[in-house]
Amino acid sequence: QVQLVESGGGLVQAGGSLRLSCAASGRTLGRYVSWFRHAPAKEREFVSAITWSTGNTYYADSVKGRFTISRDNAKNTVYLQMNSLKPEDTAVYYCGARYESGLRTRANDFGYWGQGTQVTVSS
Repeated sequence: QVQLVESGGGLVQAGGSLRLSCAASGRTLGRYVSWFRHAPAKEREFVSAITWSTGNTYYADSVKGRFTISRDNAKNTVYLQMNSLKPEDTAVYYCGARYESGLRTRANDFGYWGQGTQVTVSS
């Protein structure tokens, strides 16, 4: 079993930046590690993912050019650097781990989740 703990959320003004962390314990982070976000009255939405072994990265169109996902293998941690934040980025951000082969962007395809961290962007 892997336990995931997110941190780094908070309140920031539009145009600001935050860096989220997803630290894993129990076993190595999955083959794919993702960030999703869940805003009120919306479904959980794919934000970004990284392939643990190669570092290949993937982004939703809505965050391309503003968010950067990265990993630190030694710390078993994945980061999400969020720049040029917009009010529509407000949500609870979750990291998810997937050990099966094949990149997926649906929340149901990730078997392990953290508790989430709130990001609020004020206008």
